[in-house]
This record gives sequence, structure tokens and C-alpha cells, in this order.
Amino acid sequence: MRTSSKQNAFLMLADGTLFEGIAFGHIGTALGEVVFNTGMTGYQEVLTDPSYSGQLVSFTYPELGNTGVNPEDQEAASPQVKGVIARCVSDTPSSWRCKDSLQDWLRFHDVVGICDLDTRALVKHLREAGAMNGAISNDGSSSKEILQLLRAAPPMEGLNLAQKVTTKSSYKWNSVCNIEFDRRLIMEKTEPYQVVAVDFGIKRSILERLVAHGCAVTVVPANSALKEVLREKPEGVFLSNGPGDPAAVTQGISLAKELIQQSNLPVFGICLGHQILGIAIGGSTFKLPYGHRGLNHPCGTSGRVEITSQNHGFALDADSLPKSLVSITHLNLNDRTVAAIAFRDRPIFGVQYHPEASPGPHDADHHFSRFVALMAERR
Repeated sequence: MRTSSKQNAFLMLADGTLFEGIAFGHIGTALGEVVFNTGMTGYQEVLTDPSYSGQLVSFTYPELGNTGVNPEDQEAASPQVKGVIARCVSDTPSSWRCKDSLQDWLRFHDVVGICDLDTRALVKHLREAGAMNGAISNDGSSSKEILQLLRAAPPMEGLNLAQKVTTKSSYKWNSVCNIEFDRRLIMEKTEPYQVVAVDFGIKRSILERLVAHGCAVTVVPANSALKEVLREKPEGVFLSNGPGDPAAVTQGISLAKELIQQSNLPVFGICLGHQILGIAIGGSTFKLPYGHRGLNHPCGTSGRVEITSQNHGFALDADSLPKSLVSITHLNLNDRTVAAIAFRDRPIFGVQYHPEASPGPHDADHHFSRFVALMAERR
């Protein structure tokens, strides 16, 4: 980062490991779970993804901010991360789509950052020790004070962060991405499929994909009751992605149990929504050592592979899933964790990864078509 007035900053991990660097973005102190993302592109989508709520995100790609920021690439109205960790940050962005620099954008939204930090050493440490709480401080606080705050902070396990990021009231969504591929995919329906999306931290790009596949979407809060969902007369229900521990989202799990009992109502879950479906039938989740956060995770079975985008710190325990009720349709081929499930006698399925993120670029888009096909069969 090239700047005339450098201000020192540090990253303190809960195990006492200290990394020094230079401040950028907002000046202050931010506490959260320290995780890393291996993607080479898409930093603005990452920073605005509600699934990253409560986290300090380190980017393994060494250069950040080259293309600046713009309104079209946001997954939410503002950044959702607690803090940003980078090796180098460009203060001279170059892109015809750029509306602001990353530095100024983070400063405007009060997001704390640290750069000129050895992100390779940090990621190697997290791969060995696991994701853990940490704090970025660039406001002159002492490392001793920050370590005391860290040791009093709750771990990610048990945190229901979906209740923090969900919408406060229902709303309609009917727009698609301006990219020609998305506009070309819009299905010419005289009557769109009515879909209720339960917002545990939903990304805008998911809503755009649903619309592109012919759905009229009503987004409802995470704590919605079954009667509130059914009041919209849905032909299908979508359970969204989101942050935190899925086992702590008790109202969402209760809703999923009741939706499953509807027997003939198509339900599609992505990421946290997928995990909630598994928990609702008696399965359990566990925390991954350092999570899956990147753009090139291979998933599949039976010789078919999808290159997928992933962002999650928890996963379904395969042995806990009742095989009489669901089948595991996809595995993460890096570590054999559950990547997708399908109910045997219900029009219900879930995927752990993000088919809307298109790293393949369109390997996994068929999951949206599948959801629509299930609704079409029941018209």
C-alpha cells in the first residue's frame, strides 16, 4: 500500500500470536473469527456477503483493491465483515467499472483493515491451529489489552448470527443481474413460480438467479413461522445461506421441520439452509478446522465434478444423517465432507456450496433449474 502517512497496526490471535502491519480503512479495533479466502477475484463480493458476518477475512491472493469497488458487485448494501487482512492494498484502482477505492469505501463503512502483513504465514498458522478469534487494532490500543478482550469473546460455536443479518420485514425481489448471460436465461413464463426465500443472510446474486429462472420471490425474516410462509401461497421455499453456527438457528430449524412435513412442497437450501435441512431430520453439524472459503472446490459423485464456490465453517456429519430419509448426492472431493443431499420421498434438496457464484462458470447452475422443475411438476 502506497501512502504518505503510514499508521502501525497489529493482528492479535486468541492463542497469543501477533502479526504486525500497516493500518488501512477505518481506524479502530475489530474482534471476530479470523478466516481466510483463497479466491483470486471477487473481494467485494466476499466483503459484502452476509455469511462473513462476525469474521475478520484474510485474502491469500496478495494484491487487493486493484479494481476498486462498484455498486453492482455487492451481495448486500454494505460490507458485512468485521475486518480485512491483506498483504498489499492498491490505492490507485484501475477499472472502467470502479466508483471508489477499496480504502475509501472501507473507511466510509467503518471497516477496520490491516495490510503489509505476512498473510502466507498467517494462513499457514490457521491451517495448523485452526480458525480462531482475533482482533485487528490500529488505534493505539496495547496488545495486552486486546488479548484480554479476545479471551473474553465467545467462540463461533453456538452463535446465532442469522438473527443479526436477516431482514427485519418481508419484501419482494424481481430483478436480475445485468450480465447478458443472466438476462438470456430468464424463462418466458406467463405466470412466474411463487417462491418464499427465508433470509438467514441471503446474497443478492442468489435472488437474481431465482428470478432469472422464472421465480417471483418474497423474502421473509429468519424467525418466520410456518403460517407466515404459507400465507404467501408459495410453490416452493428457499432456505438461504448465512453466518454463524447452524445448530444455533433454532427457529429456522423448527420451520424446516414443519416444511418437511408438508411433504409435497419443494424446498431448496444453500449453505446454512442446506445444513438446517440436515439438522431438521436429526443430523448434526461439526466445525471444520479452518473452513472452506474459495472458488475452486471440486464437488460431485459418480464421475461428475462441479467446480464450486464455497464459504462455510461448519459441515453436516455424514454419519448422523438418516440414510432412510436422505441420500448424499455430492461430496467435497478435497476432504469428502457432505456437499449436497436429497430427500428420498420429498421434493427437497440442499447444496453446501454456492451455485449462484459461477466459478465453473456454470457448472452448478442446474440446481436452480432443478428447483424450478420440482415446482413445475406440481402445478
